[in-house]
Amino acid sequence: MSSRPDKGGAARDQAQDVMTDETSSHQQLRIVERYEQFIDYLYPVLQNCPRKHGIARDAVLAAMFAQVDLFIIAGKSRQASRLYSADANLAALRFWLRFLAAPSRKIITPNQHRVASIHLAEVGKMIGAWLRTAKSGG
Repeated sequence: MSSRPDKGGAARDQAQDVMTDETSSHQQLRIVERYEQFIDYLYPVLQNCPRKHGIARDAVLAAMFAQVDLFIIAGKSRQASRLYSADANLAALRFWLRFLAAPSRKIITPNQHRVASIHLAEVGKMIGAWLRTAKSGG
C-alpha cells in the first residue's frame, strides 16, 4: 500500500472547479450580452426624455449600469446571494419602467415600456435559471 497522496483526486477537484467556473462565466456572459440589448434599446430613449425629468432619468441610468456590475460580481463570487441582488435590481428597473410610463408622466410611451419590459423579462428568466443551477450545486 502506497503512502502517496491521491493526486488524481486533487486534479479531478481542480478540473471540476474550472468546469464550474466556465459554466458560471458562460451564463454570466450570455446574461450580460442579453442585458446589453436592453441597454441598447432604452439608453437612446432615456437620452431624449425631457429635461424636467432628469432626476428620474439619472436614477434609471444608474440602476441600468449598476446591473452589469451585479452580474459580474455574481458570476465571480459563485454565491446565490449575489444572484438574488442582481434579481432584486431587475425588480427595481421594472419599477422605474412603470414609473416612466405612467399616464401622469408619459416619459416613455406604452410601446417603449412594453419592449423594454420584454427585454428585462428575458434577462430575468436567465437569472432564474442561473439561480436554480447555483442552488442545485451546479
